[in-house]
Amino acid sequence: MEPVGFIGLGMMGRPMAMNLAARQVPLITLDAAGVALEGVPVAGDAAALARGCRLIILMLPDSRTVGAVMTALLPALQPGSLIVDMGSSEPGETRRWALALAETGSGMLDAPVSGSVPKARDGTLAIMVGGADADITRAEPVLRHMGATIIRTGAVGSAHAMKALNNYVYAAGLLAVSEAAQLAEAQRLDLGIFAQVLNASSGRNIASETKLAQEITSRRYAGGFQLGLMRKDLETAGGIAAATGAEAPLLALLRARWSAALAELGPRADNTEIHRYITGKAKP
Repeated sequence: MEPVGFIGLGMMGRPMAMNLAARQVPLITLDAAGVALEGVPVAGDAAALARGCRLIILMLPDSRTVGAVMTALLPALQPGSLIVDMGSSEPGETRRWALALAETGSGMLDAPVSGSVPKARDGTLAIMVGGADADITRAEPVLRHMGATIIRTGAVGSAHAMKALNNYVYAAGLLAVSEAAQLAEAQRLDLGIFAQVLNASSGRNIASETKLAQEITSRRYAGGFQLGLMRKDLETAGGIAAATGAEAPLLALLRARWSAALAELGPRADNTEIHRYITGKAKP
């Protein structure tokens, strides 16, 4: 297997890279905060990593950070390099960088993931992949060490668009579950039984199944996905709506709710703390 460069060892990136290292994938890492994996070589900078690897994975928080890293990588890339952006970037920026890479004889895939930190640790993430079939086939053996489900979504940029829209739908379900839990508590209903009712009935969704009893009822609020990242994905979905001219009033409501919660709780709060925000239990 060809050497793999991995840039971004944050909350999700670190366990993903650890899975690669555990499966003997030859790995070189780079992280802005200086995070490293035991026994895995660390590149001095992005250019050095590009000189050592032709397959490079990015697990970075936003398109602005991706842009800074790509600017450093581009001049040093070897011919035939392949960049795989596994973060939740803006589709338009992904397409722009794909064009820039194509001019140098290199390729790009967008391969955002769905699943929380536990799934990153277990290597059971769902991975959406957009780009040329040949490039996906080249990257797929590496991706399968990090994800249990790989879905080809179409042209480059399509996976980032679908990830943003997926998270829009998830946010809608999480807000509905949080508000319903608030109303149930106001009626002195048993939230444990209410969770059973939802999950056996038509109200069932991923938030009712994996967040209501585990994070909301317990007040643990540790779902593993930051509120600031949730808001970023909603803003990306809003950009898609604006670009297409589509009316999306529910999306506008969600963006407003998450923006208000972000202002009060901060970007590092867990996304399930939207419940704490709407019930007025937010800390000062």
